[in-house]
Amino acid sequence: MLDSETETTTTPRRPTALAAALFIAPWGFVVANAAYAWATRDGGSDSDGAGALALAAAHPGLTRLSALAAMLGSLLIVPAVLGVKRLIGDRSRRLAGIAAALTAGGYICYFAIVSSSFVTLAMARHGGAAADFATVLDEAQSDPSALWMFLLFVLGNIVGTVLLAVALFRSRAVAGWVALALGAWSPLHIVGLVVGSEWFEVAGAVSQAVALAAVGRALLNTQARPA
Repeated sequence: MLDSETETTTTPRRPTALAAALFIAPWGFVVANAAYAWATRDGGSDSDGAGALALAAAHPGLTRLSALAAMLGSLLIVPAVLGVKRLIGDRSRRLAGIAAALTAGGYICYFAIVSSSFVTLAMARHGGAAADFATVLDEAQSDPSALWMFLLFVLGNIVGTVLLAVALFRSRAVAGWVALALGAWSPLHIVGLVVGSEWFEVAGAVSQAVALAAVGRALLNTQARPA
C-alpha cells in the first residue's frame, strides 16, 4: 500500500528554448541591417514613400531579405529578452521586468512596421502611378492611429535595450563587457542615423548578437529558475 503522501522529485530542465532564441534572434537584425546597408551603399533610403519604392524597385531581393530577417528577429527577440530576465533573476528584478516588457513590446511593433515592406515590394513590381503609391505609403505611416507603434518601437529599441543592459550589469550574472556590448546597440544606432551610414547599425547589431550569445551560454549553465 502506498503512503498518502508521496515525495516527488523533479529535475529542473535547462532553459534550452530561451537560450536558442538568444543565440538566433539578434542575427536576424544583423542580416536585416547588413542587407539594407548593402542596398543603400550607393545612396537611397526608405525614409519616405518615394524613396522606399525606388529602393524596392532597385533591390527587391535585398529588401525582401531585410524584411524577412527583421521579422524573424522581432519574433525571437521576445523569448530572448525573457531569457535575459531569467538569467538576471532576483538581482535586478524590477528593472529587468520593465526593460524586457518595453523591449519586447517595441519589437512586436517593429514586426508590424516591417511587414509593410511587402506592400511596397508589390507596388514596385506593379509599376504605374509611382507618385500615387508613394503618397499612400506616406499617409499610412503618418496616420495618427498608427503613430503609437512607431513611438513604442523607438522606446523599446533604444531605451529598452539600454535598460536591459543596465539591469544585466547590475545583476553581475555575466561579465561586465557583456552588458556593455548589449547596450552598445543604442548609441551605434543613433550615430548611424546621424551620420547617415547603416554600417554603424550593422556594428551595433553584431555587438548585440555577441552579448546575447554570452547570455545564452550563461543561461544554459544555470538550473531553471522562476522568470
